[in-house]
Parts: sequence; structure tokens; C-alpha cells
Amino acid sequence: MQSAMMQILYKGIFRWFLKLIVGVQFPDTRFLRKEGQFIILANHNSHLDTLSLLSSLPGNLLWKIKPVAAEDYFGRTRFQAAFSNYFINTLLIRRKGEKDSEHDPLRKMLDAIDEGYSLILFPEGTRGKPEQMGKIKSGIARILSLRPELKYIPVFMTGMGRSLPKGELILLPYKASIFYGTPAVAGSTDVHEILKQITDDFEMMKDKYQVVTEDDE
Repeated sequence: MQSAMMQILYKGIFRWFLKLIVGVQFPDTRFLRKEGQFIILANHNSHLDTLSLLSSLPGNLLWKIKPVAAEDYFGRTRFQAAFSNYFINTLLIRRKGEKDSEHDPLRKMLDAIDEGYSLILFPEGTRGKPEQMGKIKSGIARILSLRPELKYIPVFMTGMGRSLPKGELILLPYKASIFYGTPAVAGSTDVHEILKQITDDFEMMKDKYQVVTEDDE
């Protein structure tokens, strides 16, 4: 039931809304069907990011992929947590307060991976300023060091932060794009080397895809 609902929402409604109203350009992601399990790593400038990423995925994979989201934002109440888990398929993690073994973010992500789920993760940890990418945190490198056979896929998005910047409620039409990189495995089990590998991947994608506007000059 959840799988059918997500396909209706993201492939039948949100994808067309984002494409026609916001101006999001979606890539061909059929190659993901052959990849099995993976972690999608994406830059993060807007609440449109998760919606756009889910709408870009093949419909039959939606229920198998969990966006990692902040419990203090998407799960502040039981109703909100249930809503997020059902309609977004979130993996809610605790960013603030006491973190026991049950609420350890790394443990929860590893458990989801071991259960067969793929993840969507924003390695910066929070939304940044429009068209700017912050420093990648070490969490993803720690995960890949413990699951070295798991592939990661870098995804670079442009324009989302201008359509709906952090702190804004009004959605503005703006040309936005999603670019999927090449699936890869970490070339090491050393956290620092993995972090450098991922950072280099994003630097190459940023140089290749980032659009310079008059405001940036």
C-alpha cells in the first residue's frame, strides 16, 4: 500500500508539479534499477531537495529508499513522525539531546542498511545558502568504512535554493536541475581518505554543473 501511494504522489503528482511549476529538470535514473543497494549523497540548499530527489527515482524503488531526516524537525510529534515515515519513508535521526544506543544516528543508519534499505543522505548535515555547498561531515565516511562494499552515488543539484531558500515559505519558479554522478565504492576503509574521495567527487561535479548567475559575479 505504501509503495503504491508513494508512486502516485511522487511520480504522478510531485514530479509534474516540480517540472511544470518550479522548473526542475529531471535526469534519466533507470540505471538505479541495476544498482541494488546504495546511498545517494546530495548537496542541500532547500526543502525542495528531498521532494525532488524522491520524484527523480524509479517508482518501483521508492519504498526501498529512506531519506535520512532530522527527528526534531520531521518527527516532533507522533503524528508528524508517522506522517513522515509513511509518505516520505524517512529514517528519523536525533540531532540534539541525549543519544543512547537506540537513538545513535550512525547505528540507526547501519541498521537500515543491514535491513536492505538504500538511503538518501545530505552529508553537509543541514541546508546551506543558495548555490553554496558546505563542508561534508565525517558521518558518511564512517558508514562507508564499516560497509565498504556499499556503493554511494553523488548527486549535485542546482537552483533549488533559489526556488525555496532556507527560512523562506514562498516558492518561486526557477530553473533547477538534478545531476547524478557515477556509482562508486570507497577506495579505502580509512575515514579521512573516504571523506577526501567524496569531497573530490563533489568538487568535480560542482565545477562541471554549477551555473554562475549575475548574483554570483
